[in-house]
Amino acid sequence: MKNLINKNLCLVLGLTIALLSGLLLLGWSLTAEAADRGGPYNIRGEEAYRPSPQSAPRGGQGAPHREFRDTRYQHNRSYPAHGQVYRNVPHHSHYVNHGGHHYYYSGGIWYRPYGSYFSVVSPPFGLFVPFLPPYYATIWVGGAPYYYANEVYYAHQGAGYVTAPPPKEEVSQAPPPAEELFIYPRLGQSEKQQADDRYACHRWAVEQTGFDPTQPPEARTKGTRADYQRAMSACLDGRGYTVK
Repeated sequence: MKNLINKNLCLVLGLTIALLSGLLLLGWSLTAEAADRGGPYNIRGEEAYRPSPQSAPRGGQGAPHREFRDTRYQHNRSYPAHGQVYRNVPHHSHYVNHGGHHYYYSGGIWYRPYGSYFSVVSPPFGLFVPFLPPYYATIWVGGAPYYYANEVYYAHQGAGYVTAPPPKEEVSQAPPPAEELFIYPRLGQSEKQQADDRYACHRWAVEQTGFDPTQPPEARTKGTRADYQRAMSACLDGRGYTVK
């Protein structure tokens, strides 16, 4: 009788262990599957987003790839669509921490990590970067140069650039007139360098003379056009330009 009870207890114990093992294996499988999908995403309080296998490229050949072509200001470059997700960001991406959030920047494309994936996003305004995208369009707003790529505006600040809101003022793709000055780069300066130098010299000439040709005549209370031209010429000459 005692042997029979012991056998029954062993049988029950074995069945219990087998059942628990099965439940643990099932739970582990579900967890691994959820992790592989990346889990739910909550982007700045928006509805949680979970990429499907079709919308979550894994970096392999033949992975789905949605793009859009940015033609604003004759930029004419193609970029991954916002919301598209990747398992990894490109090598040598520039890392930025802004407002407690992590961003990665490469080739004019911004990524933000969500779970185990990286989503293509628009960066917040005021985010500092030390360099511009490899391709961009230069525009002018109120006499100041802005740089545009992939629906993002960049403005010069300090030793780099900050992401800026879309300008509300009139945008021009031609630089403002340099008051009939003809400027030639002597050192092979790039288009970007020329725009930066022109703006820096414009600001310096305004500070020195009090005359700002970008303002309407009624707002010009100091200095003269000739003073401004002389200051601009001196500044640009010092930066490697021939001014006539």
